Amino acid sequence: MSDFRFFNTHRTWEDWLGMLLGVLIVLSPWFPAQTSHEVVDADRGYVVLNAVTVGIIVFGLAQLEYVALQRWEEVAGILLGLWLIASPYMFGYSGDGLLRFYHSSLGSLVLLLAALQLWQDWDLSDQDMLKHG
Repeated sequence: MSDFRFFNTHRTWEDWLGMLLGVLIVLSPWFPAQTSHEVVDADRGYVVLNAVTVGIIVFGLAQLEYVALQRWEEVAGILLGLWLIASPYMFGYSGDGLLRFYHSSLGSLVLLLAALQLWQDWDLSDQDMLKHG
């Protein structure tokens, strides 16, 4: 039972993990093992812009959670995770290479982390949330 209690409290390492995920999302279009013909060059700009924007927002939300915990930050994290999972289908690179895998995996991790944090903070009062960090 003590292992289960470990996941009942929102800890600061979860916020640091969120910041790391944000950095990985920003860097994902340039990860190794990408082929040059994965995404058509004209569309690649939108893919890179999407990854950089989502990564910066995920990083910023994780920093906000580290400083001043609010539930809306976790809901926004869930929405960003869902957007990153859907991005390969929205931008047309769902059948090509590893970028789809990277974005689906990173989006799933963002989604799971945000859902865990929301679950941990659901019953906390505003005063308890201010004590975080």
